[in-house]
Amino acid sequence: MRADRLVSLVLLLRQRGQLTADALARELEVSTRTVLRDIEALSAAGVPVYAERGRHGGFALSPGFRTELTGLNHEESLALLAAGSGHGEQAFGLGPALASARRKVVDALPESHRAVASDAAQRFLVDPEADLLSRRRVTEEVPGGTMMEVRRAVLAGHKLRIHYAATGGTPQWRTVDPIGLVTVRERGYLLATRSGEDRTYRLSRVLAAEELPEAAERPNRVDLDRIWRERSARFLSGGDHITVQLRVNPVRREDLLNTALAVRTEEPDADADGWLRLEVTFQDSRHAQWALWQLGTDGEALAPQSLRTLLRERAEAVAARYGEAGEAG
Repeated sequence: MRADRLVSLVLLLRQRGQLTADALARELEVSTRTVLRDIEALSAAGVPVYAERGRHGGFALSPGFRTELTGLNHEESLALLAAGSGHGEQAFGLGPALASARRKVVDALPESHRAVASDAAQRFLVDPEADLLSRRRVTEEVPGGTMMEVRRAVLAGHKLRIHYAATGGTPQWRTVDPIGLVTVRERGYLLATRSGEDRTYRLSRVLAAEELPEAAERPNRVDLDRIWRERSARFLSGGDHITVQLRVNPVRREDLLNTALAVRTEEPDADADGWLRLEVTFQDSRHAQWALWQLGTDGEALAPQSLRTLLRERAEAVAARYGEAGEAG
């Protein structure tokens, strides 16, 4: 909404001082032309914003100007709640609202605390885009309009119509009763029921969504943590999933977790060589063989024996191939 954007613009100028139109446009995720129109609107409303011309120019507020426009709106309140669960603000499409809410929180602090808080915020970096090995975090994107429809239906308790692309299937429209939203390791999920049956939908596979006026068939109170645990247990016990006991060098732990479906147990290895012992679930035997092969000598499958046999046969075949190449040279 434009009113919220105008408040954010004023708060940005209060907290950061002089900013160019381009910088304001990037922060507010709008065009430069929109920023210029907003500046004109603020000036017409009596907000003392002025322009500095020249190479190092920009817009600024008159020194000492203060406004009490710090009340959080509904989206910003949701964003602050989502921020408590890691990157939920991105998975649920609340990133811009979270940035706006943070500006309002900082502006509401007493003058004596504001500089300290701003400096402290620069001293923390939580879960950056890449780790020390330059491996980038994979975050699934959901179009803002689609995410907004899903979120509104969940919060309003209305039925939801989604165009969903299941793995290996043709996208189809389906009507569901939304229960809640969950984000796990940068992936967002919609928990719902369809014709009374439990359903879990990956948000990145929702191509379009439409909130319907009909009330959803669901309980008034919900325990998402319990529901997620129950659905995870059913998922892990179904299909051709295979559970593997293995050892892994801690430096490759994240590589393993990025390929596994789930980790059932994890503890230091009894051999006390610094390695970890885990019980991990994979999609099937082929998936498990591929994942262990990627670890090379930094991982060892302990059970089942059938997987150890497959890995040994593969290693023997590779060794034989390179042995033949050496003899040929």
